[in-house]
Amino acid sequence: MPDSLQIALKNDSDLSNIHAYISGIAIQHDGKRCLLKANGKDLYFPENPPAIGSPLTEDCAIPLGAPGNTTTVTVGRIHCLRGRRTLTEPTDSPDSWWSYLDSRGVLNPSDPNANVNFGFCEFTNNQSQLYANISYVDHVPRIPIAITLQQASGQIQHVTGMAPDGLDKLADGLRQQAQQDGRPWDKLIVNHDGQNLRILNATHGNAVGANFDGYYEPHIDEVWQKYQSGSCMKINTQAGPGILEGKVNSNGELMVGDEAFSKPNSADVFGCNSGPFTTGSSATRNAIIPRLAAAFHRSTLMITEDHPSDPKTFYPQDPTNHYARLVHEVNIDNKGYAFAYDDVQIDGGEDQSGKVNAGDPVLFTVTVGGKSAAGRGVQPQQQPQQQPVGQQEYTRGPPPPPPGQGEQEHEGGLRGKLKGLAGRFGH
Repeated sequence: MPDSLQIALKNDSDLSNIHAYISGIAIQHDGKRCLLKANGKDLYFPENPPAIGSPLTEDCAIPLGAPGNTTTVTVGRIHCLRGRRTLTEPTDSPDSWWSYLDSRGVLNPSDPNANVNFGFCEFTNNQSQLYANISYVDHVPRIPIAITLQQASGQIQHVTGMAPDGLDKLADGLRQQAQQDGRPWDKLIVNHDGQNLRILNATHGNAVGANFDGYYEPHIDEVWQKYQSGSCMKINTQAGPGILEGKVNSNGELMVGDEAFSKPNSADVFGCNSGPFTTGSSATRNAIIPRLAAAFHRSTLMITEDHPSDPKTFYPQDPTNHYARLVHEVNIDNKGYAFAYDDVQIDGGEDQSGKVNAGDPVLFTVTVGGKSAAGRGVQPQQQPQQQPVGQQEYTRGPPPPPPGQGEQEHEGGLRGKLKGLAGRFGH
């Protein structure tokens, strides 16, 4: 793995005022937080600002130039904004403007960054590989982003993203769903200056008055009844424990192998990191949680007993995660992280999460604007190469276990497993 990574930032929009901010943690500099300066070469290591609202002392806005232009930088999360923006300290955080760069600033309407038109992708570059994805775990932006990874082997991996009207199509779908089931899917849509600015994940619904309390409970009750009445689920941990059977016992606990799971509630399902989905010291339990949580999100536990299941079984009935369902529909290749364990898939199945990864990266391209996606003029995608022996597939998820337990966490959470060259990629 090289000490630096070449990144191409391509303007695939009709706008000339798009700027990129590349932020993260530099593992080669004692894990310090940093941004790439506007020259696309030098790192800036800011100190905590003297007061809320203080601007950065360095120019970190990398201009993408005119439509069709490509800017190459060398280094992480990459944020692309319409217009030039002076990043300031959010009003609700004493811990610097990092909350804005991690999308939390958009949850506070009084924050000075709340109406910034931005989107982002995220990546980690370490000794093992480059791993990158387009993420909708927090929100769907108005600015579409696509990513492409060129490898030394000649292989090209590509994630298409949305067309320029993708956010509007998602908004229309959520409004229709709200009319059908009476749930506040439409309240997740954030508007500014008469247009859709972004759409929040239902996980953040309380920030915009979209209350989903009690949403999944009818489905959860059905699942408990099914697996208390003789049915047996089979969870493929896709790891050492193999396939584990699950039934609800006389105490009302779902026993998957030797691990007991209490009934989750809607907040547990949407967030994937609370209640029975809290990770801990058990590697087996930490392998079960992503597969079980994904099955609840996708509402597959009533129609099949084998999990993970095929994508054609996803979102078959209400209640289900209609945000996730529609996010996949509006992405041209149907890929993108719509919830924390959206990378869970059957063995040998096609990735759903919108990720690229390889141990021999040559060029990582971030394409902003979606015009090529609209015309489906996307780069050819080759079949994923086999992972080198000993190199495991990396996935993302909720925060890692407490310190001291991280080595026992099974794959199913990107956070804590990958610390990138310039990448604090938590939400």
